Amino acid sequence: MDFHHSSKTKTLRSICVYCGSNAGSLPAYTQAAHAFGAELARRDITLVYGGGNAGMMGALADGALSAGGKVIGIIPAALVERELAHLGLTELRIVPSMHERKVSMANLSDAFVALPGGIGTLEEIFEVFTWTQLGIHAKPCGFLDVEGYYQPLIAFLESVVDRQFLRPEHLGALIVDTHHDRLLERLAAYEHTGISKWISSAAPENPPGT
Repeated sequence: MDFHHSSKTKTLRSICVYCGSNAGSLPAYTQAAHAFGAELARRDITLVYGGGNAGMMGALADGALSAGGKVIGIIPAALVERELAHLGLTELRIVPSMHERKVSMANLSDAFVALPGGIGTLEEIFEVFTWTQLGIHAKPCGFLDVEGYYQPLIAFLESVVDRQFLRPEHLGALIVDTHHDRLLERLAAYEHTGISKWISSAAPENPPGT
C-alpha cells in the first residue's frame, strides 16, 4: 500500500504510545517496546503512555527511562493496582476515569502509535484515528508492526475501503511500519489530508442480486 507521507518534517515533542499490559506470546514484542521507548528518549521525545509497569507497557517505559528519557504515565485510580502503576516515571498522573485518561494522553501528545496489544490498545488508537477523520485534530497515527502483528488488521481495513466505509486517503494516512526509526520519520513528515470522512449516502446503482 502507498501510505501517505511528505518530505516536510516537523518536530515531535511528545508521542502517545498504546500497547498491551501483557507481554504477548513472543519475546520480540517486549523487545520492540523497550527499543521504541529508548529511541524516543534518544530523540528527546517525551513518552506519554498508560502508566503501567507490566508487559509491553512496562518494557516501553523502562526502555525510555533507561536511555534518560522523560516518561509521563496516566492511569485511572481504579486501575492503579490492577495494572500495577509504574512508580519510577518522570511523572505519574492518577485520574478519575478512562475517559479522562484518554483525553489527557491525547492533549499531551503530538502523535499516536500503537504497538502490539489487545482490545484496549485497538480501542485507543482507533479513537484518535477517528478524530483525524472528523477534523478534531490533525495529529498523525501509526502502528509499529512487530512480527506481522497488524497485518490481518490492515487487510481488514483495506476491505473496509473496498466496501466504501473508509476513504482510501484516510487509510493511506494511517502510518504502518516494521521499524521504529522509519515510523518516527514518517510520523514527523505527516501532512493532514483534510478530506471529509463521508463518502456518499447514495445506494449503488446496481445493488447485488439485481
